Amino acid sequence: MPTIRDDETPNATGIPSSARRTDIIPPPTLAVTEELLHALPKTDLHCHLDGSMRLKTILELAEQQKIKLMADTEDGLAKAIHMGQVCKSLEEYLVAFDVTLSVLQTAESLYRAAYELAVDAAAENVRWLEVRYSPALHLQKGLKMTTVIDSVLEGLRAAKKETGIKCAVIVCGIRHINPQTSMRLAELSVAYKNRGVVGFDLAGAEASFPAKDHLDAFRLILKNNVNCTAHAGEAYGPESISQAIHSLGAHRIGHGTRLREDGDLLNYVNDHRIPMEVCPSSNVQTGAVSSLESHPLKFYFDYGLRVTINTDNRLITDTTVTKELWLAHRNLGLSLEDLTTIIVSGFKSAFLPFREKQDMLRQVNQEIATTLAAFEKRPVASMRQPA
Repeated sequence: MPTIRDDETPNATGIPSSARRTDIIPPPTLAVTEELLHALPKTDLHCHLDGSMRLKTILELAEQQKIKLMADTEDGLAKAIHMGQVCKSLEEYLVAFDVTLSVLQTAESLYRAAYELAVDAAAENVRWLEVRYSPALHLQKGLKMTTVIDSVLEGLRAAKKETGIKCAVIVCGIRHINPQTSMRLAELSVAYKNRGVVGFDLAGAEASFPAKDHLDAFRLILKNNVNCTAHAGEAYGPESISQAIHSLGAHRIGHGTRLREDGDLLNYVNDHRIPMEVCPSSNVQTGAVSSLESHPLKFYFDYGLRVTINTDNRLITDTTVTKELWLAHRNLGLSLEDLTTIIVSGFKSAFLPFREKQDMLRQVNQEIATTLAAFEKRPVASMRQPA
């Protein structure tokens, strides 16, 4: 019977993040295509609600709410928020969030944004989606935090009913907002445990806002056995990752781009199987890395870390999980076997109860094998390569 335990042996061949299962090793003749990657079941563990809206929806909500934006067409708005562009500064990157948050201050808009995000994820065969956001950023028009949570959860439930996608919420504390607010958000997460919230996160500017300032919030989270993650090592050095793990008790690390700068900490993360929520294109856009080719994802994977591939902000970075997997193949040389291993690691790293995760992994492993076999039988001419 398959399990989710790693097969960590002294003879491991470089990919111990997820024991290579003989029933899902891709045929050697099977080419990596965007079509194939789209067909495989996937997770998105690091996806921000306010960074993953549809352009059309932003424009429609702005019109309904009588909010003036810097553009009134989809193309114009895409340029204004630097969609898919490498930003010159953090301020330039954050312009997009000012836009999306301006229209996400009502229960109806939050419901719609959550519903559409889950539907869009389901359309590319994401089976488990963890949506993160900070309720504290949606109170400008008088909403209660509970209303913010309920509206998003209702939107996700509607998408699940329509598409079958399984979704959950991660509540974000914000580094540059006072620690008292993080405590209120932690209390909210505890209250909604087993009611749609599966984790707590610490997001926001790393420099000058150390994770340890929010220690009390994470103590409450851990005391109540709630999963937690933290943005760390993206814009600041590996000491940020160390604080997330050793001070906050983070179970996963968001980004972790600069972990490679501290070999001892890297080995600790590897030895303790702490999953990395890697978002390659986002890291390029924000300047955390200079290019996809220089991203440490492949090094982390080859060394044995449990890495997952995620979108971060689908709208702002103009991406999907499928696209991120394809770019990892094209720009970093990850093989189809590598990518299926990373996909399985996503399901292994999900904030799910063990039994439920075990059942999902059993289904996913079987579906990956079936999908690979089906593509292997197809004529070569039908294997569409992306532009």
